[in-house]
Amino acid sequence: MVIYAGSINRDHVHMLIGIAPQLSVSKAVQYLKGKSSHKLLSEFQSLRRRYWGQHLWARGYWVATSGNVTDEVWKEYIKNQTPPEPDDEFHVV
Repeated sequence: MVIYAGSINRDHVHMLIGIAPQLSVSKAVQYLKGKSSHKLLSEFQSLRRRYWGQHLWARGYWVATSGNVTDEVWKEYIKNQTPPEPDDEFHVV
């Protein structure tokens, strides 16, 4: 997998990724959620306490293919995904 663009908001993540044709979308999402969850929970004690016995990520996801739109259009769309109101307590490190 290759992550070409990304945007993180408080309650969702936008990503433009490329996956191999033999890899299903559901497996790619499972891998991304699993690896990122493991890394976040191992690095941040506050997340471990908050999500003890629960799932870090929601079960669902939304996917669209980029066949009819260029990657540059998707990258620009993702770049412009900002929350409507700034959240002073939310920071991406």
